[in-house]
Amino acid sequence: MGIVIGLIPLYDDEKESIWMLPGYMQAIEQFGAAPIILPLADSKGELDVVYAACDGILFTGGHDVAPELYGENRKATCGKACDTRDKMEAYLLDKCLEDDKPLLGICRGIQFINAHLGGTLYQDLATEYESSIEHHMSPPYDRVAHHITVLDKTKLADIIGAGQYGVNSYHHQAIKDLSPKVVKMAVSEDGLVEAIAVKNHRFAIGVQWHPEFSYKNSEENGKIVKAFVNACKKEGDF
Repeated sequence: MGIVIGLIPLYDDEKESIWMLPGYMQAIEQFGAAPIILPLADSKGELDVVYAACDGILFTGGHDVAPELYGENRKATCGKACDTRDKMEAYLLDKCLEDDKPLLGICRGIQFINAHLGGTLYQDLATEYESSIEHHMSPPYDRVAHHITVLDKTKLADIIGAGQYGVNSYHHQAIKDLSPKVVKMAVSEDGLVEAIAVKNHRFAIGVQWHPEFSYKNSEENGKIVKAFVNACKKEGDF
């Protein structure tokens, strides 16, 4: 039986419709799994059905995480949130952690994981974090915007090796205070957390950059997606 990975849908507020960037799906397909776009819903019954059909969950990019989730008031520089998505992801993240089901968070995904597990976020890097590093690049997105350092003795180091790598970057929020339930796996040149892993979980990692844009021309990003897909296999050998 094939591997099925559920993707958190993106939501278009103006069109009131869900959608998906093809790179998320193509990256999953490239390494042998079948991606499905999940419904945007906060009904536990509905989510239980689709969750059961998936061997892993990909927490995609998208809306800003609501500051209320990490105990802060919304600033004018914070972007729009999606209440249904926040509730949906909270439920599915808890289910994945409870069941030890593999998950990968990308961009908003890493931010939501950290915030839901007790960490905080910068609501807007441009006004809250002084840096000369480009974190909100212009297209094309398959090129290097800045560099990160993967820390030794981390799950990410096991996957791609410790050391320095070039990554793309397209975000205006980022991890501020690290959740006590996660470990830091990579940092950017200006000190921002770029990758995390949830403690005591087989495969629950988040990255701030976008492997779905660069897996074709970046061996290390391909390895990250491949490791996630492999972890979704029943034997769990990534």
